[in-house]
Amino acid sequence: MKILLVCNGGMSTSILMNNIRDYAQKNGLNIEVNAYGLGDYQEYMDGVDILLLGPQISYKKKGIEASVSVPVMVVNALDYATGNVKNILDEVNKKL
Repeated sequence: MKILLVCNGGMSTSILMNNIRDYAQKNGLNIEVNAYGLGDYQEYMDGVDILLLGPQISYKKKGIEASVSVPVMVVNALDYATGNVKNILDEVNKKL
């Protein structure tokens, strides 16, 4: 599974990206994940299965959905803040 995380500048999602990578490695999951800012993400959409938005840009969801051909999901704010990767991936699997 290839996940693209997007936030305003790609900084806060970088922390979540590393948490997802660690979780995937520890649990034997085949997940590729990268994090980018709003101005860059479209350059990296090749092969992406789902686009996850940081809760701080949830207001951009409709516009982003219109610009991509993959599911777009806003990460739950509590899961985002606490780095609850299991919950996030559970929601991703429901969306896919």
